[in-house]
Amino acid sequence: MKRAFLAIAVLVPLAACQSEKKPSPVATLPRDNSALGTMERVALAANSCWFKSKDAAFRPYRLAPELNSFSGRPRILVVPAKNPGDRPVLVVQAEGRPAKVETFGPLMQQSNGSRIASDIRRWSAGNNGCNG
Repeated sequence: MKRAFLAIAVLVPLAACQSEKKPSPVATLPRDNSALGTMERVALAANSCWFKSKDAAFRPYRLAPELNSFSGRPRILVVPAKNPGDRPVLVVQAEGRPAKVETFGPLMQQSNGSRIASDIRRWSAGNNGCNG
């Protein structure tokens, strides 16, 4: 009985300390500069800034992330919304650590090409804001 009381006396303060801890905010986590970590950031920002915001430049398209890559090159595709099986109009892929990001496709040669490149550079660097 004395041992049980002693065990409880030791565990109760420890349990109290554990319950007071709060998880650290995500913002304090170190930035993942791997290809996958970078492409996850880019995919989330592109989805939020280009598609969920209903940006007119991206209305005819939809996002098709392909982050689970056995080749070591996770990527996101922008494809025609009416025919998602068609050829992508934009490919953004990364490789290595630190990630080297490549962006190519017909959208890069259109009027929004410099904006797309700027957005991708900013998101790759860790800034997930929609405006440069």
